[in-house]
Amino acid sequence: MSEGSAAEWVREAVARYEAPLLRFAQRLLGDADEARDVVQDTFLRLCAQPRDAVDGHLAEWLFTVCRNRSLDVLRKETRMNDATPLLRDAPPDGARSREPDPHAAMERLEDTGRMRAALGTLPPRTQEVLRLRFHEGLSYKEIAGVMQLTVSHVGVLIHNGLKTLRARIDAPRAA
Repeated sequence: MSEGSAAEWVREAVARYEAPLLRFAQRLLGDADEARDVVQDTFLRLCAQPRDAVDGHLAEWLFTVCRNRSLDVLRKETRMNDATPLLRDAPPDGARSREPDPHAAMERLEDTGRMRAALGTLPPRTQEVLRLRFHEGLSYKEIAGVMQLTVSHVGVLIHNGLKTLRARIDAPRAA
């Protein structure tokens, strides 16, 4: 492969995956600057990989490297601070709603708050699987590769997580 085509391949990967990786890393780390550093490192590692080593599973490879680097950063912070949560629910930069109807905006805000509160009660692994599936759009197979689980285990985590979320979100409405 020529240097030009390799560079173009990396540029295309950055264009397609930079924003989803930033969202993912920021949710794991809770810090936009650290997330940018982790994503930059992820793409630097991609540059060092032979293309044929990641072709066919690029998304899985990128999210795995990003996750591992994020966990490395968290472990380092944990050693320094002794208490850093694994998952934080920081909204990505610029994620503000611009709904014209204040009533609809308020209802959406309440629903979002209930969803975040319910999501925060789930085990960290379930939270991460749900975020990879619904925020980042990864397939069950890709999530299995990123999380080092079987595809069926991913399916069980998603099914049980959604079932629990529905029950916890609907419970306050029924009361």
